[in-house]
Order: sequence, then C-alpha cells, then structure tokens
Amino acid sequence: MDKQMTTKSLGGLLQNYFCQRLIQQCQVSHQTVVSYRDAFRLLLQYTERKLSKPVTQITLTDLDAELVLSFLNHLELERNNSIRSRNARLAAIRSFLHYAGLQEPSALSTIQKVFAIPMKRYERSMVDFLLVNEMEMIMETPESKTWSGRRDRTLFATLYNTGARVSEIVRINCMDIANEQCSELTLHGKGRKQRIVPLWKRTSQIIRQWLPQIDRHPKSPLFPNRFGKPMTRSGVGKQLQVAVTRASQRCPSLKNKKVSPHTIRHTTAMHLLQSGVDLSVIALWLGHEDITTTHHYMQADIEMKKRALRKMAAPNASVVRFKPSSDVLAFLDSL
Repeated sequence: MDKQMTTKSLGGLLQNYFCQRLIQQCQVSHQTVVSYRDAFRLLLQYTERKLSKPVTQITLTDLDAELVLSFLNHLELERNNSIRSRNARLAAIRSFLHYAGLQEPSALSTIQKVFAIPMKRYERSMVDFLLVNEMEMIMETPESKTWSGRRDRTLFATLYNTGARVSEIVRINCMDIANEQCSELTLHGKGRKQRIVPLWKRTSQIIRQWLPQIDRHPKSPLFPNRFGKPMTRSGVGKQLQVAVTRASQRCPSLKNKKVSPHTIRHTTAMHLLQSGVDLSVIALWLGHEDITTTHHYMQADIEMKKRALRKMAAPNASVVRFKPSSDVLAFLDSL
C-alpha cells in the first residue's frame, strides 16, 4: 500500500467519517458524535506516543490489531476505564475501520485483524432501584415554597413517571407537552428517536401547576435553571443528591444507597414490572431499541424472589446423602 497516500488520507477519512457518515447519513445524536470523537482523540494521542511520530504522519495501516489491543489495555490499566468504556472505544474504532475499509480496500487485511478483537465480557451488576416509599420521600423532599423546590418536585415526578434518561429530561420543551391536560409527553431519545409517554393524573396535575411559573414559549425548557436556560445533566444530578440527603433523614434506608437520575429510570422499570406490565411495553416506555436490553430487569426481579426464598424457614425434612456405589467410583476413575 502507498504509505504517502495513507498518510494524506487518514485525516480526510476521519473527517468524512464524522461529517458524512455519522452526522449526515446515519444522523446519530450529538452524544454519539462526542463519544466517538473522544475515542479517536485518545487513540491518536496514544498512537503518537507509541510510534513516536506526529499525528499528521500516522497512517491507516498503523492502526493494526497489535496497536489497538495495546491501546485497549492502556485504557483499562493506566486510565482505569471500565470494561464497558473499553468496549465502547473498540466499537467506535470498528465503526470507523468498517467505513475506511470501503474507501481504502488495500487496507482490508489490516482492518480484518482488528475486527477479530472481541468485546470483553464483564459481570453485570444488579440493577439498583428504589422502593416505592423511598421514591415518594425523594419527590416530596424539595421545598414547595420556593421556585427551585417546585421545579425539582416536578422534575422528579416526571423522571419517575417517564423513566427518561437524564439527557432526555433536560431536552424537554413546553411544546413537548401534548395538550392543556398534560396527559402525554414527547421525549427525544437516542439516535434522534422520539417516543410519547402517557402521564399519570398526579404527574399531569403537578406539571399543570408548574407551567404558569415558567416561560410558556413552545421552545422554552420545561425545567429551566435560574437563568432560564435548560438544566444540565450535572445540575439534575446535583439537585437529586440534595433531595436524597435530606430524604435520608426521614428514610434511613436511603443512607446506604447511591441514587442517580439513572437509578430513577431503573426504579420506574422495576415498579412497572412488579405491577404486571409486559416486558415489551416497558421496552417501549423506556425507549429500548432491543427488548433484550430490558431483560435484565426481569433477572433482577427473579433475584428478589430468591432473596425472599432464602429468608423463609427451610422445611423440616431429613436430608439423604447420596453415596455412590463402588462401580460408579470405578467408572469415574476410568475416565
């Protein structure tokens, strides 16, 4: 392969991949673009140090399997990234190389070896979720006499009702509310996908009481900060932590729990499941593209049943121990 051509084309390939492939053709979300951008920023900086050559001289064939594996180990061992983060970086690299292989077929032999690098398996932790009384306590904690307290009460109630991601909740505008009764809400999810979520009467009432206190322009945020701009993800997390800290004084079970906006999303899913809602409906409610993503809630519910079973007294029955015959032992010894 012509190294000079690859040196010149790598930057162009990356630029075309982001501008044409991801943004124009696939129309991925801004969050995806940022995630992939950060992955390649880290990869190119690592390659520059590893190969002792400036970024402008790195070629497509320099991104071989050996270098990518070394980069992934660097992420885990030196940057202390989780396995999920490591896999996300690898997914970004694979996506780019798939595009690059179509543009530069002569590099396919190198690219195919990178494709052979597997995603790393990891243990899924149990889903963290709140009990109904814990969630109620958090929603009631913000001070109703202040503007920010009323906003936070509305925010937490909407989070719990919709099971929205924090990135979705901060993007809600006034025009996303269906009607004067506030019976439905439109969420803008991953990959520019939209979904409509019905609101409980209690949530609808809270939102109706909140609307007169903000700018009702269709494009105005439903949950603004004190400057009238949309709340940030970190801002939502901070307000939630304040509420949890205060609520834990009256609800001691919250003291040992790490509660984030995503915990409320899990809580919504688990409470729907425990109420008998079908898993496919929960997947639509949460905006899951694949129902298999929703199955871990079912697994968490089974684990709850197992824990309940362990708390029960065992039946008072004699236990008969199995004693293998000498013939069985002889058979096993012969294997």
